[in-house]
Amino acid sequence: QVQLVESGGGLVQPGGSLRLSCVVSGSIFSIYVMGWYRQAPGKQRELVATIRQGSSTDYPDSVKGRFTVSRDNAKKTVYLQMNSLKPEDTAVYYCNRVPSIYSWGQGTQVTVSS
Repeated sequence: QVQLVESGGGLVQPGGSLRLSCVVSGSIFSIYVMGWYRQAPGKQRELVATIRQGSSTDYPDSVKGRFTVSRDNAKKTVYLQMNSLKPEDTAVYYCNRVPSIYSWGQGTQVTVSS
């Protein structure tokens, strides 16, 4: 049974930064493509960062240059460094494989507001 546990969210002012963490248990973590997703109220869940086994990454234009995804295979952990945060980044953030075949964790709330 794979378990995903996200943490690190919070309330931050526009322009601020947060670092999210996701610990993955119960899987052979290092061989999988992992991603960070987010879901804002009333919107569909969207993929905002992808990291492959060799640590190459992809981002949509909406976060490119502001978000950085990384992974520590020994710790089975994926990170998302978010800089220059905007109010439109407000959402619940989740990690999962890409595509998202695991059951979703509880996510971590990120609120960007002055």
